[in-house]
Amino acid sequence: MSCISPLTPSSQFLVSSPKKNRTIVGPWRVWPRMSLDQPRPSSSNPVTLLTKLLWGPSLPPGLLISTVRTAWNSTWLLMMSQLAPSDSSGNYTRPESKFPFQNNPTGTKLHLYVGLPCPWAHRTLIVRGLKGLEDAVPVSIASPGEDGSWEFKEIPNRRRDKDSVVPGRDGVNGCKNLKEVYGMRKGGYSGRASVPMLWDVDKKEVVCNESYDIIQLFNSGMNGLSRNPGLDLEPPELKAKIEEWNKIIYPNVNNGVYRCGFAQSQEAYDSAVNGLFSALEKIDDQLGGSRYLCGDTLTLADVCLFTTLIRFDLVYNVLFKCTKKKLIEYPSLHAYMRDIYQIPKVAETCNFTAIMDGYYKILFPLNPGGISPVMPSASAHEPLSKPHNRESITYLHV
Repeated sequence: MSCISPLTPSSQFLVSSPKKNRTIVGPWRVWPRMSLDQPRPSSSNPVTLLTKLLWGPSLPPGLLISTVRTAWNSTWLLMMSQLAPSDSSGNYTRPESKFPFQNNPTGTKLHLYVGLPCPWAHRTLIVRGLKGLEDAVPVSIASPGEDGSWEFKEIPNRRRDKDSVVPGRDGVNGCKNLKEVYGMRKGGYSGRASVPMLWDVDKKEVVCNESYDIIQLFNSGMNGLSRNPGLDLEPPELKAKIEEWNKIIYPNVNNGVYRCGFAQSQEAYDSAVNGLFSALEKIDDQLGGSRYLCGDTLTLADVCLFTTLIRFDLVYNVLFKCTKKKLIEYPSLHAYMRDIYQIPKVAETCNFTAIMDGYYKILFPLNPGGISPVMPSASAHEPLSKPHNRESITYLHV
């Protein structure tokens, strides 16, 4: 799957400030004209000024509150229908990727487009790093703009080299945003510009924007260009088990947190949150006797689970209302996450500031104030780097 570009409303409602010596007539009373020497409210904000004149320190009348609530609920539903399409019961329905993998793009230059907040893009960065494909597949890192689209811009005072994961410019097409890149393909494209996206530099064409297809390609389809061709994250003998875990992880965990956060009815939320935490309990039990999901070997299933887990206490627990438990309350799951985080090249793909900003400051319908909470102490680099002791677990083959 991939991360869509959320839509943020562009219109704002403004109230004109009253002019000097002008009588203000409201629905409940008439205010006298203000003389030039009369004390004026300290705030120059026109909305604050009008509020103080009409109600002083009191709350607005109940009728106004209920009217605003109704208007906000209607606006929220409209915005959510664009950000997160749902079915008739309010269940979030993730749009399918428009460009699934078709043919192995051999003999051509490839370029990867990602956004750091996106867990689907994150998995491609991890597999790219583990396989040693940094030189073979350069990357351009977009950042979410205020309207939710993926933009390319330099972040001041940030170190950048070929292996760093910080937002920057489009390194191959020089576009200002990802929508422009999609539009360059033959026939154009006017749909949602999602990440990750693998681009054919020579043909100027979208190769794929389905994340699982991309990590499968990186794992086994580019070994001739890989610096670590011996690593196989989907060995034939484990493929059936990987698929079994993916059938649990994707709907209930990867997409499950979004089904919680984007639910548009109480029933939809209840169903999603029950499925999420039932799956987490099942996975935690499995990891009590197995270092990784499929035994002693790291697989693509682990990579896909990790990118959701690393965001769980940072974002999903709070913003997406996944509040039954924090990940740190699951002893096996949290140690497992630290185990993967400490694998060489994984930690450097985790930009926690970009992750938090990409959710709290961009998903306007879920956080209208744009206030980003403080990072949980257990989610910082130092705690995640503490010994996990997972290597001592002996997997019992059944």
